[in-house]
Amino acid sequence: MPDFSKRSIELEIMDNFALDHQEIDPVLAELETINKLLGGFSVFYDAFKKVNLSNGNTVSDWGCGGGDSLKVLDKYFRKQNLNLRFIGVDATESAVEYAMETNKNYPNLSFRLADVLKENFKENEFDVVISSLFTHHFDDDAWVLLIKKMLFAAKKAVIINDLHRHPFAYHSIGLLTQLFSKSPMVKHDSKLSVLRSFSKKDLVNLLQKAGAQKYTIKWMWAFRWQVVIWK
Repeated sequence: MPDFSKRSIELEIMDNFALDHQEIDPVLAELETINKLLGGFSVFYDAFKKVNLSNGNTVSDWGCGGGDSLKVLDKYFRKQNLNLRFIGVDATESAVEYAMETNKNYPNLSFRLADVLKENFKENEFDVVISSLFTHHFDDDAWVLLIKKMLFAAKKAVIINDLHRHPFAYHSIGLLTQLFSKSPMVKHDSKLSVLRSFSKKDLVNLLQKAGAQKYTIKWMWAFRWQVVIWK
């Protein structure tokens, strides 16, 4: 039985930035489907109700993968007559190429190849910085550094959408991916992602270490944490 008392530090296959298109493309397509089915995007819809945005504002998704979060947010805000700019950032070249190719019909979306921990982002470069199923890829020390960089680069807020480390989440995602996934990487990484993710106590401790002053932590279905940090 896995140890759910603390975060795992075992690396996922997806942590390899050199993955080629044959390896990464099917995974990114499946992750978009999983997000739709398990309510991953609803975490963002709910969070953005708390953030005041206006036309021309920028939203940057760190660890954007195939850009699926930005695509659904663009559609969501257009329905509200808000025209925003969306900038995806990812360190895997094949993922950025996939995102650029599959989002060609979304002129408000652009993508940047960069390792977010090494990139020299400007202060308040974006209005909001978001991430989806991304921050659990970092150990505690790197997580604290990541949040500090997110807050530095965001003018208004940081929104984190990530997983709750829980036995039910672990076993259910394992069963779902065994039944429906065609990707060995998804089958392997999905359960490990849960083990690398967070309890509420973890998040509170890490946010305090990162110097976050004003934030909310909200549990949402299906075993997701919504963290909103205001500047």
